[in-house]
Amino acid sequence: MTARSDLTYAPPAMPRPLTLLLVRHGQSEWNAAGLMQGQTAHVPLTDVGHEQAAAAAAELTGLSPGALLSSDLLRAVQTAEHCARATGLSITTTAALREQGYGELEGRPSRELWDVVDWTDPHWAAPGGESLAEVHGRVQAFLKDLCAEPPADVIALVTHGDTIRAAQAVVAGLGPDAMPVVTPHNGTVTRLEILA
Repeated sequence: MTARSDLTYAPPAMPRPLTLLLVRHGQSEWNAAGLMQGQTAHVPLTDVGHEQAAAAAAELTGLSPGALLSSDLLRAVQTAEHCARATGLSITTTAALREQGYGELEGRPSRELWDVVDWTDPHWAAPGGESLAEVHGRVQAFLKDLCAEPPADVIALVTHGDTIRAAQAVVAGLGPDAMPVVTPHNGTVTRLEILA
């Protein structure tokens, strides 16, 4: 019996890692003023915020992202513009990367809301706003779609604090009740690896 030489062995496809570089936007005017932002669209970066965004953009250049996606809120878009200049990538905006919506509480001083917001209940939402569970679900759906058709193996996502915490939980297989407590600082880059 002779072995056939016209057969080739194809190893099973291995999952390939997808690297997410989550950039929290630079300091905004409402961050500096201590106001609840949520999904208020028009809040720009401060001078400090632009410096933070430029530093995050410089960090990205060493991590070689192949695609750049951003929340469509102004503070994120302005941060993404720094990233685009540094990397040469074009920006794709999406509402899926927005911050948690705080409805009628947006624009109020954050210090006044400690007794109003139930920080312990992931299903609590301000009137007209969004719960952390809803943010978690939104981010989970976004990441599922992204993994199904990733635009690159390394993707920069310019977004917001609670959105980053939700992404960290989703990637770790945790629910909205187990999101990390610590919010990344403005202008920082958080790296997540997913087996897509």
